[in-house]
Amino acid sequence: MVKIIVINNYGQTCHLIHRAARDLDQEVELMKNTSSIEEILEKKPDGLILSGGPTLMRAGNCSVYVKELDLPILGICLGHQVMAQAYGGAVRTGSAGGYAAIEIEIIEENDILKGLGPRTNVWASHADEVSVLPPDFIRLAHSRICEVEAMKHRTKPLYGVQWHPEVSHTEKGNELLMNFFRVCETYRPTT
Repeated sequence: MVKIIVINNYGQTCHLIHRAARDLDQEVELMKNTSSIEEILEKKPDGLILSGGPTLMRAGNCSVYVKELDLPILGICLGHQVMAQAYGGAVRTGSAGGYAAIEIEIIEENDILKGLGPRTNVWASHADEVSVLPPDFIRLAHSRICEVEAMKHRTKPLYGVQWHPEVSHTEKGNELLMNFFRVCETYRPTT
């Protein structure tokens, strides 16, 4: 069991992430995206999940978290986009728009996508999406409508997925979350 903090970015699935982690027998707590680094560290988490949300403008301190916390972090949808932008990538309005089923092609199963490939069906919103992979990140998955469906930092335990592993419409969503929890279990901070 690991302790996970879910950062609430005011998305409609934030509580589903919390419940999915709890249902997978993890210790989990919700925190506002305006929480300070110190408030997060006081909780002694093993990892962070940045939830989806309506807009980058309401992502609070998420870009600070991904740059300054030495913890495994999984960005989901908006969290994925915040991570990309914080590290020099780009986000644009997607051509496919709102929530829909999409087939993902996994390029590299590294860490969080282990056992999910070579293809999987997911539930995702492409109202906004990562359009330019940040330097020092590896693209892990793409689809016919988006080139950066999933990514990982080359050296830090930072992961982003455009889709929602916490919803029942996503195949193997629990497997992705469990893969992330295993990363959290084995990660040792560099300091």
